[in-house]
Amino acid sequence: MAGGATKPMPDILQGTLDALGSLMPARFRADIPVVPVVRLSGIIGVGTPLRPGLMLSTVARSLDRAFATRHARAVALVINSPGGSPSQSHLIMRRVRQLAEEKKIPVLAFIEDVGASGGYMLACAADEIICDQYSIVGSIGVVGGTFGFPKLMEKLGIERRLYTSGDNKAMLDPFQPEKPEDVKRIKAIQKDIHNHFIALVKERRGAKLNGTDKVLFSGEFWTATTAIEFGLADSVGDLRSVLRQRYGDKVRTPLIAGKRSLFGREVPGISLGDALGKAGLADDLLSALEARALWSQYGL
Repeated sequence: MAGGATKPMPDILQGTLDALGSLMPARFRADIPVVPVVRLSGIIGVGTPLRPGLMLSTVARSLDRAFATRHARAVALVINSPGGSPSQSHLIMRRVRQLAEEKKIPVLAFIEDVGASGGYMLACAADEIICDQYSIVGSIGVVGGTFGFPKLMEKLGIERRLYTSGDNKAMLDPFQPEKPEDVKRIKAIQKDIHNHFIALVKERRGAKLNGTDKVLFSGEFWTATTAIEFGLADSVGDLRSVLRQRYGDKVRTPLIAGKRSLFGREVPGISLGDALGKAGLADDLLSALEARALWSQYGL
């Protein structure tokens, strides 16, 4: 009799534990799936104090916190960027891959308006790329430009006085006539960067790619359907629907931002002033024009 009376006890104990567990905050419960979200939005690279761009120094803390989230099933990157600095794009992409491999956590990229050029490089950090049907994807190439003012200076009677040590230190100076040898040098640098970009895309997308190099890596960009046909993206969807479908209706998707100061502003990994230097109104205006030009390339 005594032995028979003790058999139901484990069920009672389990029921008690389940009841207590349901009272715990959702963020501490292992039975509720979590997919932390990191937004990567804007121009990539150094901007100005009023218009900071995406840099590793400004997103590193967010990425670290996302991959350290308890019970994370995956990490979602929400990407909306027309590109910018290739080096900063690559640094952020590499950091995501390092954390994903260290933590053994899959990464999903959700492209919003644009994931182009450096923005597409960020998406390549993911194991899967998901787009809206109207997303702009691709632009796998390298672009650079400047202005030339020598004729205007001549008309205004302005003399350029430039002192350098090194034959090529003033290469592509906008206040001097353009030299064919300078253009040849900058194009060689661009080609080298482009080749590295192509190799990265092939490494990350692998057998999914479906198209010739001449088409895929021409710098052209496409909407989601064509990008998926070319293997540059995987599917059409949105963050909420996709994550609920895969992890259930109770999935938590906390937005992970960097640490904030007393006044609510994000604190980057290094001083923003140190990262960007001092800039005046003219610099900020130029930054705004450059950003507007990048977005307008994609009709936005």
